[in-house]
Amino acid sequence: MKPADETAVFLKQGYAVAQSAYTSQGWAVGDAIADNERLRQFVEQSIGRPHHTYLIGFSLGALEGAASLERHPHTYAGALFMCGATVSTPELISRGSLTPLVAFDALIPGVLPDLAAPDSPAFVPPTVFAQALKAHPEQAAILEQRLQETPESLPTLSLYYMVLRELERRAGGMPVDNRKTVYQGFGDDIAFNRRVHRYAASPAALAYARRNVTLTGRIDTPVVMEWNAFDQTIPGRLHAVYPDQVRAAGNGRLLTVLTPVGQGHCAFSDAQIGTAFDALLSKVATSAH
Repeated sequence: MKPADETAVFLKQGYAVAQSAYTSQGWAVGDAIADNERLRQFVEQSIGRPHHTYLIGFSLGALEGAASLERHPHTYAGALFMCGATVSTPELISRGSLTPLVAFDALIPGVLPDLAAPDSPAFVPPTVFAQALKAHPEQAAILEQRLQETPESLPTLSLYYMVLRELERRAGGMPVDNRKTVYQGFGDDIAFNRRVHRYAASPAALAYARRNVTLTGRIDTPVVMEWNAFDQTIPGRLHAVYPDQVRAAGNGRLLTVLTPVGQGHCAFSDAQIGTAFDALLSKVATSAH
């Protein structure tokens, strides 16, 4: 397996790095949590227990990392999550995927297939969204403002669609329910809510999403988090979700959220990653006293 691009940052500081591919790809949150723990135990059995073990996750790996941190307390000295999709799966699918998609469909109907139909395609190309948005500039402007997107990033609706379909496949049905959701901020709220396609969740699929995974904010070790100033994949409306959970659980003293930097998804330089890791080491050292 090819090492992750960020590995060199930690090797240059003299740290050993352990990583692996997961049992499955896609929305592999459940597999990743189990695989991470097996990897950690393998390292300890092979070379002995390190003085400190740090957990580091980027993008979806940050969700898997946060879940690992919560499920295996007293295991890691600290954790660094960058550009993270650190939102419980049910909420991430609801706010991050379904809301943008049903909003697009309500404002620009006739483009998207039924999101819950088994025979709907697994992927809708970004060009389909881009062409529809270009043809409806007024509706596109509403979506950009409400979803914290730009004209260049809004076609990432294609990614949101693919993520939802992937999770449906894994969960065996629709994993999110919006029948009682009242949407706001998309223009005429009454008319908009009347037009929105309503989806009923499959109980089994909803349970799968909760298992894979629901975060609590209950951490017992320092965590440092950082996002890009503009991220077309993990938009700003999702950044505060996990920090708010951690604070609500009474663990705010363990959390450091760094000022966002850069433009793009996980668009960090090696120096910026190193600075974030140094912030974690400092937090760990301070918390030890």
